[in-house]
Amino acid sequence: MANAVAGGVRVVLRLEGLCILVAGVLGYAKFGSGWGTFALFFLAPDLSFAGYLAGSKAGAIAYNLAHSLVGPLAVLLTGILLSAPVAVTAGIIWVAHIGLDRALGYGLKYSAGFKFTHLGVIGQGRTGA
Repeated sequence: MANAVAGGVRVVLRLEGLCILVAGVLGYAKFGSGWGTFALFFLAPDLSFAGYLAGSKAGAIAYNLAHSLVGPLAVLLTGILLSAPVAVTAGIIWVAHIGLDRALGYGLKYSAGFKFTHLGVIGQGRTGA
């Protein structure tokens, strides 16, 4: 896909994702609410896959809303400013989830279909890294 990154830039973006994951896990170790809570909610953003039941455009919108750092950073900042531990916990878990996805090469989606991401094509039919 012409709009996806490739080569060294893709590697840097995936390494950034790994750093985001590590920061999320370390932040959760310091400020979180127990690892059971982390495990329970870690995959919650992937419920956005349900948007694909309404088509690839709706699916991409739902997925991107749940997998952009804008949402979790807003929740985390709100939690910090309002001294709301539940929001801090939710924000950190959400950030960590996005970090893992990006480290694995799962980027924000294009409406052309689930496998088309800003980090390249995922799944079968993908070429190169």
